[in-house]
Amino acid sequence: MLKNNILQSIKQSKVVAVVSGKSFDEVCKIIDSLIAGGVVAIEVTFRMDEADKIIKAVSQKYADKKEVIIGAGTVLDEVTARIAILAGAKYIVSPGFDNAIAEICNLYEIPYLPGCLTITEIMKALKAGCQVVKLFPASAVGPEYIKAVKAPLPQVEIMPTGGVSLENVNLWFKAGVFAVGVGGNLVTLDENKDYSKITQTAKSWISTVNTKD
Repeated sequence: MLKNNILQSIKQSKVVAVVSGKSFDEVCKIIDSLIAGGVVAIEVTFRMDEADKIIKAVSQKYADKKEVIIGAGTVLDEVTARIAILAGAKYIVSPGFDNAIAEICNLYEIPYLPGCLTITEIMKALKAGCQVVKLFPASAVGPEYIKAVKAPLPQVEIMPTGGVSLENVNLWFKAGVFAVGVGGNLVTLDENKDYSKITQTAKSWISTVNTKD
């Protein structure tokens, strides 16, 4: 799958679930629950020791479902990026921009979505071949910031992450974002480990982002 096709799939999905957990089995069940609820763009974070194994297992499980796009998040260096790509990650996300990560992603024709907040950071990412940047932390600026960025850089595609909620998600889309990244507001498992609640929450997100005002 070429880079542009992967990005188009993420754009169509609208919601990227940022997933972490306490164990291999727990994370895999969370991902299954999200996909059952219609959230098919999954970012497995490397805050977990077995992130690469999870990416490989889930990618193989859903290999026949082309709409499911498994990526890697919290990638801090090019070594981790390559491990993720070889495990099956279709895109790489990091909290900040790193040129070495951009280079390894370009080598493998894999989209790199670096965390950026300022115009300077976004310009560096664009020069390195990044077609989409992750606005992080999005809670620091709000939806109105998208218009401000796109005034001098109308070509940039932006995925806000951090501070996106069901209450404000459509404000982000009205502002012109590419997609949204959502963590705790979507994937938090309750103390009873009721995975069905994650599925219901996922359905609520998909319904909300596809609702026309």
